Amino acid sequence: MINLLHGNCLEQMKSLPDNSVDSIVTDPPYGISFMAKKWDYDVPSVEVWQEAMRVLKPGGHALIACGTRTQHRMVVNIEDAGFEIRDVVSWIYGSGFPKSLNISKAIDKAAGAERKVVGVSNRKSVGKLGKRGSSINLCESSLNADGTTPLTAPATPEAKQWDGWGTALKPACEFFTLCRKPLSEKTVAANVLKWGTGGINIDGCRVETEDKLSIHAGNLFHGNSGIDTKNNFKTSGQALGRFPANLIHDGSQQVLELFPETNKDSAARFFYCPKASKKDRDEGNNHPTVKPTALMQYLCRLITPTGGVVLDPYMGSGSTGKAAIKEGFGFVGCELDEDYFLIASQRVKNELD
Repeated sequence: MINLLHGNCLEQMKSLPDNSVDSIVTDPPYGISFMAKKWDYDVPSVEVWQEAMRVLKPGGHALIACGTRTQHRMVVNIEDAGFEIRDVVSWIYGSGFPKSLNISKAIDKAAGAERKVVGVSNRKSVGKLGKRGSSINLCESSLNADGTTPLTAPATPEAKQWDGWGTALKPACEFFTLCRKPLSEKTVAANVLKWGTGGINIDGCRVETEDKLSIHAGNLFHGNSGIDTKNNFKTSGQALGRFPANLIHDGSQQVLELFPETNKDSAARFFYCPKASKKDRDEGNNHPTVKPTALMQYLCRLITPTGGVVLDPYMGSGSTGKAAIKEGFGFVGCELDEDYFLIASQRVKNELD
C-alpha cells in the first residue's frame, strides 16, 4: 500500500480510515521559522496529532522529530492529543555550526567603530545558507576570498568587555519523541494478538558487535557484566547484537570524543548513522531539512511490524517513504508544498521501480 496525499495533512488524514496504519515516523516543522519558511512558523497542533492518532492502530508507536528549542512544545501537544510518551531517541552529530551572534562585534557595529584585523580563523565558514542542524556561523560577519574568517580585535572599551561572548551553543543533537497510542486491550500481549501493534522491534534493531555476549533472563548482556552466567549459553555478538538504545550517533570525530577514552569501542554500542549524504540529496531533492534514508529506515524498522504501514503526515521530500519501502513496509504520506510533493513522488517511484 502506497498512498501519497497532496495538501494540508490535517485535512488529508481525514480521508484515512480509523486504525489503518501501524506506525508514524515523521520530521514535522520545528517551529523555529527556519530560513523564514512559512511552514516552520509553529510546531504541529494538538488537532493534527489527534487526527494522526485516530488513524494509528491501538498500541501503535510514533517517532516524531524535533529540535532542542521547541521539543517541549512538541511533546506537550503530542501528549495533549492522547499519546503516551514512552521515551526520547537522541540523534547526536558533530557537523552542526553555531548560529551565534558575536556580541563584541555587534557593540562595535552599533557604535560605528572599525575593528582591526589581527588574524585568520583556521575554520572555514559554511556560508550564508546553513541547513537545520548545520546553521551558519554568525560569530564573524565577513569572509576572506578563500572562505576563511578574519579575526578582529574589539575597537571600543565596551566591545572589549564583551569579547568572547555570543548568543547560542553549537547544535549537536535532534530528538525523536517515542510515543504510543493507548492500548485497546488490557495487556500488551492481547493488543499485539488483536492489532499487531504494541511493541517495538528489539531484535530487528540490535547493534552489531564482535564482542562475546551472554543471554540471561531473556536479555543480552556483555560477557564481563558481572552477572552469573553459569547456566547461560554464549553466542557471537554478531548474531544478535546489543540491545537498541535511545541514542544514535553520526560517527564524527567530535561525537566519538564524547565517549570514554578507557573504551574506544564505546560508540559502537549505539546505532551509527551519519547526516544526509549527497546520495540522499539526489533525484532533484532540494529540501533544506532532509534526514538520512538510513536513519529513517532504522526508525521505521524499530516500531513497525512486518508488512505494516508507516504514516508520515509531513512527508517533505519523501525520505520516510523511501525508507519504508526499502524496509518492505507500506507507506502513507502527506505534503502541503507542491514542489516537495513532486520530489517525494519521484523518489518513492524510483524506489518502487
